[in-house]
Amino acid sequence: MDLDSNNHSVFLLYYHLILVVKYRRKVFSDEMSDFAKDIFIRIAKVYNITLEEWKHDRDYVHIMFRAQPKTEMSKFINAYKSASSRLIKKKFPDVRQKLWKEMFWSRSFCLLTTGGVPIEVIQNYIEKQGSKNVQGV
Repeated sequence: MDLDSNNHSVFLLYYHLILVVKYRRKVFSDEMSDFAKDIFIRIAKVYNITLEEWKHDRDYVHIMFRAQPKTEMSKFINAYKSASSRLIKKKFPDVRQKLWKEMFWSRSFCLLTTGGVPIEVIQNYIEKQGSKNVQGV
């Protein structure tokens, strides 16, 4: 297992983030997902976050990423949700028909640490999202 490090510590911090489209509207397309993923990668660099896995369905996205101990998760998530909401609605104006206010994402989010579970199990779970044969994990 390869560990991350900085000047003062060695660590391995994986997170699983789930974001849901406001009102669970089924508007998230493959093209929109690719666009949102690119925004995530750009903003993540500022917060020393590395994207590991990304999978979407029509009304949500599952994201697995690595971070550093000093990363301020709530600031990062809020920065991402705010920027991506604005940019998605600008690039995909048709989405305004189903999401009339400025927010694209639901106000809430789910952030899980991945301690205790092999990363491969979580990657497999994320990879199978949206398929009909998902058994509970």
